[in-house]
Amino acid sequence: MSTDDTREGGWDERLAALWDACEDLEPAAFRARMAALAAERPGEARALFELASAHDATDSEEAAAGLYEQAFAAGLTGELRVQAAVQYASTLRNLGRAEEGAALLAAERAAGHGVLTDEINTFAALALLDLGRDREAALLALRTLTPHLRRYRASVTGYLDDLEREGC
Repeated sequence: MSTDDTREGGWDERLAALWDACEDLEPAAFRARMAALAAERPGEARALFELASAHDATDSEEAAAGLYEQAFAAGLTGELRVQAAVQYASTLRNLGRAEEGAALLAAERAAGHGVLTDEINTFAALALLDLGRDREAALLALRTLTPHLRRYRASVTGYLDDLEREGC
């Protein structure tokens, strides 16, 4: 814990307040304020992630991509790492690098973290659509939706199994 966390208005509280103000600030001002906050924790994975997210949220994807890579290299872990993977994959897709995003999300799906599974699958389906793999995207989206159905889960699962056996 840094000494900043022990005083009133600690880092996490100031971070939350800044995110709350995001829509009220000009994008450049929001990024500058996030950069100043992240600079209080140089090289820290969480700070790099938050800075990447700030760039991402304000349509500065090129900068966001590099910052996500730095956050991963700095050892981002847990649910924030999974969240960063989803966001980074979306950023890659927006940058015309859908194949990289799809591969990243396929690795996340294979890892089976149990967190943000629907989000991972949703963004993976979007990347697959960009890659012209529409059938695979539709099957993934339907597999993601099926557990949320109140009725007909078994039927839909069976139909999806049949479609997958037919090949994507």
